[in-house]
This record gives sequence, structure tokens and C-alpha cells, in this order.
Amino acid sequence: MEDKVIVTHRSALVAKYGSDGSKKIHAALTALVAADEARGLRGRIVYLDDAATMKKLKAAALVNNKDIRGAKTAIDGVYKALKPDYLMIVGASDVIPHQDMTNPALDAGDDDEVAFGDLPYACDEPYGRDPAKFVGPTRVVARLPDLTGAKEPSHLLALLKTASQWKGRKLSDFSDYFGLSATVWKISTELSLESIFGKGKGPILAPPKGPGFPASTLGALMHFINCHGASARPEFYGQSGNNYPVSLTTKSLKGKIKTGTVASVECCYGAELYNSVVLGLDIPICQSYLRQGAYGYFGSTTIAYGPADSNGSADLICQYFLRAILEGASIGRAALMARQQFVTKAHQMDPMDLKTLAQYCLYGDPSIHPVRKPDGKPKSAGVSIAETERFQRGEIRAKLKQTGNFLKATKPTASKPDPQRRVAAKAKSTLARIAAEGGLSRKQAFVPYKVKGAPPARGGKMGIRKAPTAPTRYFLTIGKPRSKKPDGLRIAIIAKEVGGKIIDYRIYYQR
Repeated sequence: MEDKVIVTHRSALVAKYGSDGSKKIHAALTALVAADEARGLRGRIVYLDDAATMKKLKAAALVNNKDIRGAKTAIDGVYKALKPDYLMIVGASDVIPHQDMTNPALDAGDDDEVAFGDLPYACDEPYGRDPAKFVGPTRVVARLPDLTGAKEPSHLLALLKTASQWKGRKLSDFSDYFGLSATVWKISTELSLESIFGKGKGPILAPPKGPGFPASTLGALMHFINCHGASARPEFYGQSGNNYPVSLTTKSLKGKIKTGTVASVECCYGAELYNSVVLGLDIPICQSYLRQGAYGYFGSTTIAYGPADSNGSADLICQYFLRAILEGASIGRAALMARQQFVTKAHQMDPMDLKTLAQYCLYGDPSIHPVRKPDGKPKSAGVSIAETERFQRGEIRAKLKQTGNFLKATKPTASKPDPQRRVAAKAKSTLARIAAEGGLSRKQAFVPYKVKGAPPARGGKMGIRKAPTAPTRYFLTIGKPRSKKPDGLRIAIIAKEVGGKIIDYRIYYQR
């Protein structure tokens, strides 16, 4: 039984950094284990390609680090053998791959074929590509990523140094925040910031602000960003009408992020680990945060969506993460709590909910507690403080596991199109009106998704027709808005059908 297990792939690290670089990384990992030991955490490093070690753990070794199924199987085997409170994956996706979940929204017009992420590593379910299998996460997992394609290990060594030297701060140190929003999403971001921090200052709007912000502004320890992002771009974008100015860049962040910062980022591709070395680009914004000493970064690997003047989808899961941090959770537990809360709050997991759950990843050391407990170390009688903390963690983990198992067993999901695809005439007419309201063509095609696991209809006695107790289907469409100057960004509309009638709908915008 270990408190914390660090998994990585020795051969992949040697291939990237050579024998000397790999040895430096191992020394830094060993130093991290020692630092954790001083904090009361029993730690262990496991190389997933070490056949002898994996055999002792009765786990399958990961011979080829590009084997996505094999990576899931290997990590599951390690977790089953050691049952750690914290599991940390070391390396970008060219060391340990993200899992390749199918994108439920693809059939409806989304551009992403795959929703890459680490969600399955946080679940007891075996390998699979349907994100509906992973609505019951139970494990505290995070990834400490090196630079994709890197040839020397200084970036990863800096991140491991942060993990070794972290220190919790008092709650009041996190009362200030950096909130950045595209102007068109002002209302949505205001609601998010109020949900996290209570009444206070509103977001900084882009435009007119950005990308350059003073160190005093970026020096706040909590960051919430609701802007546009794009694949393989070291920048985020604001929006006002059809104007999309740059709102934040890797360059504009340089030297301005304080050690201990925690960021929750809605932007599309905000957590994409693109190969900046081969592309000749600045490193990803997420990596800039981590390199400067950020303790945690929560973001999306692919296209994310959310509403303009309310909260939903990306807004919610990002809110839940920061709220858990403020409550004193480790960054790893905060990510697990955010995922569980996101699933719990959804009556059913529609295709957009499932993509959101799948694509959001946590980067950082999962055992870091940014907010220090107000009473300091727990008091104990007759046992060590480490044993008391271990017992308390065990209670929390047991409760989280119960929650995850309950969600897995009971949560209805809609991840696959309905093969029947028949739509009542009245529903078609309603969907056409909704499409027009959302700025799409009235002829926009909606894809029906069948709800799996919905409770059965009630009633039916004495000639009374049974009444459905949950949606029978969801309809999803994703398209570009009608405009003389189409901007290329997509609008997603999801509608809820009960008994052949459309009873509710939401309009989301590409982040």
C-alpha cells in the first residue's frame, strides 16, 4: 500500500533525452519521493516498461508506449496492486499516451474525431473508447507533462522541482483572482466568478484588454479564463462581434505567473500538448504556467463549448475544480470532485456533457494542497500525524469511490446516435425554430441520440398512458452561424425530447 505512486516509461524517456537525461529525471523523481516522505507520504516510482517490477505487481508491462490500450491496462494493474491515494503520470502524451475516447458529438458536426484525455485512468472500468463507460471516476489522478518532442529535460526537471518544494498557503492568499473573458461571454463569466468567489470584481474583458497584463494582475493565485483557443496556438483570443483579437499568449505570461498559481481554463485546446519543438512555436500556455511554478492547470485538450449568458458544460466543470481547491482539496482530489459533481448535477449525460467530461485534464502533482488547512497539522493521540492524515484520506477516498460507483451504476447517458433516427413532424418544426434562434439555418440537420439507462415510464394503470420520467432522446447539431462573414466558429444546439416533444434546449458556443 502506497500513498502516492508515480508512473512513467523509462524507454520513452531515454528515447527523448538519452541515458544521461533519463538519469537526471530519475534523480529528480527520487528527490520528489524523499520530499513526499518528509511530508508524510509514502511514495513509489513505477516504470511501466520494467517487466520485473510489473510482474511483481501482477500487472502487464507497457512495452510500446504508443499502445493506448496497453497504457490503460498497465496503469490499472499498478493501481489495483498498490491502491494509492494519489497517482501521478509523468510525461506528455509521447511518453504516456492520453486515452483516445470517441467524440459523441462527431456525428452532429463537431470537428474532433477523438476526445483525448486522462479520464479513463481515473476510472476502474477497463479500456474502452465510449466516454459513457467513464461517468463514474473514483481515482485521484493527474499528469505532470514534459514538453512533447523535447530533446533535453530542463522543463520536466523544473516541474519536478516545483512538486518537491511546494508549500500550502492560507486561504486568504487565494481571495484575489485573475478572471479573463471574451467580451461576448461577459455574463457567463460573471456567473462563473460569482459561483467560485462570491460577489466581487467582474472579469477582465477581451477586447479591449489583452494580451499584455502587468505582473500585478497576473500575480493573483487563482486564474479563471473563458476565451477562445485554437489547436497548436500559443495564444488565446477574445471576441466582440466578428473581431477576435489575441487576449493572452505564452510570451505575455513570461515571468508573471507566481509560484502556487492554480488555473482553470475553458478555452478550446487550452490543455493541448502540441509539439512546439517540431512546429517551431512557443510552448503551450499550459506549459508556460507549469514552468513558472503553477501548482495546477485544468483545461481541455480539444474543442470545448459553453453558453454565452448562462452556465453549462465547460463553465461548470471549470468552476467545480476551483471551488474544490478553495475548500482545501489537493489539486488531484479537486479534479476528481469536479468530474463527479459535473456528472451528479446532470440529469442525464448528453453527448456534449460526455465530451466535456472526457476532454478536461489536470496537469500538476495531484498531492499538492494549494490551500493550507487553517488548523495546521491534525492532532492525534498515540499515533503519528502521518498515520492520522492517512486515515483521514482513506475516509475521503472511500466516500469518493462510493460516489463514483453510484454514478457508474445509475447515470443515464446518450453517447450514440439513435439508429432509428425518425423524428416526429412537430419535433422537426420545433427544432427548425430553435436552429434559427441559435443563428443556424432552419434546415440544419439534428442528430438524435438515444438515452441509455433512463428510468422506465410510470403509470399505465386503468387505461392511463404511461408518462415518461426522463428524456427519451437528445437532438444535437453543430454548425457555423448564418452570416455574410462566417467566422468559422461553431454553435452547438442540444434539445431534449420527451414523448416525441421537444421540451428544452441549450445553445452553446465554441470556446
